[in-house]
Amino acid sequence: MDKILISACLTGDPVRYDGGAKTSANPHLARWQAEGRLIPYCPEVAGGLPTPRLPAEIEAGARAEQVLAGDARILDNAGGDVTSAFMVGARATLALAQQHSCRHAILTDGSPSCGTSYIYAGRFDGTHKAGTGVTAALLQGHGIRVWSEVQIDELAALLDRE
Repeated sequence: MDKILISACLTGDPVRYDGGAKTSANPHLARWQAEGRLIPYCPEVAGGLPTPRLPAEIEAGARAEQVLAGDARILDNAGGDVTSAFMVGARATLALAQQHSCRHAILTDGSPSCGTSYIYAGRFDGTHKAGTGVTAALLQGHGIRVWSEVQIDELAALLDRE
């Protein structure tokens, strides 16, 4: 049975920047958890960032791929450069996913690490832009399909067909 990497905040771990969780009540997650399929992980905590921590965003006008290439940064809302912690966490997440042969990851949209379809725009004003976080982009670049928390039913349908 395939293992599924999942953002730890979605399983109830209080690892978000504000010290909270974003627990999903999706019944597929409860089933997969009972089956031992879920691998909860927080790239930001794995990268050494504390909980709680200052909000961080990929700098305005940049994409995750640019951060991965060393051509853009991730900044906290006080102007601190937290790129290295995000990169360490992204690489640790990829290593864990590969260790467990994960083909799929369920990640939290909006995050500069885990965003799958949108991230914050880098201005700390609450606006979004289409794009992925650095962990999501790194996983995708290594053949791991990423899903947002609103796509769990789609993933379940796909896995049921396999």
